[in-house]
Amino acid sequence: MSARPSATASVAAASAACADSSVAACEPLPVLGSDVLVPLVTGGEVTYAALDYAASAPALRRVWDDIAAYAPYYGSVHRGAGYLSQLSTDLFENSRKDVAAFLGCREDDQVVFTRSTTDSLNLLAAVAPRGTEVFVFETEHHASLLPWEQREDVTVRYLSAPRSSRQAVETLEKALAGRAEGPALVCVTGASNVTGELWPVRELAAAAHAHGARIVLDAAQLAPHHPVDIAEADVDWVAFSGHKLYAPFGAGVLAGRADWLREARPYLAGGGASRKVTRRDDGGVDVEWHTTAARHEAGSPNVIGVYAIASACRALAEAGFEGLVARERQLIEKVRTGLAEVPEVRVLSLFGDDAPRVGVLSFVVEGWNSSHFAAALSAEYGIGVRDGLFCAHPLVRTLLDSEPDEPGECGAPEAGPGERSLNAIRVSFGAGTPDEHVERFVGAVKELVREGARWSYRTEGGRCVPDRG
Repeated sequence: MSARPSATASVAAASAACADSSVAACEPLPVLGSDVLVPLVTGGEVTYAALDYAASAPALRRVWDDIAAYAPYYGSVHRGAGYLSQLSTDLFENSRKDVAAFLGCREDDQVVFTRSTTDSLNLLAAVAPRGTEVFVFETEHHASLLPWEQREDVTVRYLSAPRSSRQAVETLEKALAGRAEGPALVCVTGASNVTGELWPVRELAAAAHAHGARIVLDAAQLAPHHPVDIAEADVDWVAFSGHKLYAPFGAGVLAGRADWLREARPYLAGGGASRKVTRRDDGGVDVEWHTTAARHEAGSPNVIGVYAIASACRALAEAGFEGLVARERQLIEKVRTGLAEVPEVRVLSLFGDDAPRVGVLSFVVEGWNSSHFAAALSAEYGIGVRDGLFCAHPLVRTLLDSEPDEPGECGAPEAGPGERSLNAIRVSFGAGTPDEHVERFVGAVKELVREGARWSYRTEGGRCVPDRG
């Protein structure tokens, strides 16, 4: 359905794309919040530098404009006889087609709208056949790592963190070679939410299929940065979130093979998922469920969130991923070059410095509590980054060479400013990031390491905050 180039094809192809300097970088895409001023603890105001795209990207101006234009025409989706209901239903179903085109879906694939990547993967975990054996690397985000444990009739095999893309494929092949008969599923990320490194999705898909397993791609961090093509990557399902794709209005997507979705009980039972409900002679009810995507979309759908995702898909496709990738490559180089000039900074990586990646980098600073450093970036420079374990605890622990039982948590740990902490700092950016934001970030890192913080900080409610006396 789509002939667009895919960054998931192979690490080699991704490396070549990263090395290609012939493609002209585009200008940053307009996003909401680009002119917001925030106060500095040292006095004055500065334009906010949003460098936490990996958590939630700002809405594209195009998405916001589309939502604002539609909002007065909002109506109930499906079965409504009124004009606004019919318009909203058409918009909702056309959004499904737009997402399918964006992902290069095969003709018989289904696109199911969910709340998020987490919801999408929990949906897939719920519909997996009884006895499915799931293979997942310990490096996954918790959204990919944890849903499978909710099923008592599913076996989960956790694979150790690989140190190269080749080792990732070899590790999976070895694990699959010893699997039991029956259904099997591999779950893998397209780009790490901690290191930004691209995974060899096409090769992992080939390994999975060679051993009779299916594969789901967590594209939450990949889809905002690179084109994703289900058919070309040869994956069975793709999951992603709107709030990372510049459409933060509470919707997500699970797209792919229809059979497991069609044969399982609905993820949620209720209106919209059912085609027919009748009373039985014994007083109970019989239900005939839909066999389309509606089977797992019970309740009134989030048409605003769905339309926002479709709008973002169209906007990114029209902007052209080649130019977007070229520009992001320039931003990555600025950040990596700047951080490399600070000996106290250690950038975290699984596959090495030369591995292709998206605009997500995590690091630690010698002599600094990561929460303290992130707090100073915000309070003194107006820069928003993230600190913690990034809902990928096993991976960050591995990258920090920690013991399995060493204390640590998603937010700031109890360690005070300047004390060692089991967490890291993450900077992330994307299509809406101007050069000045990453330049300010690099300058702030150098200044903090060289001169220290200009303000005192304390731990309050599990967060490191400025001490205002």
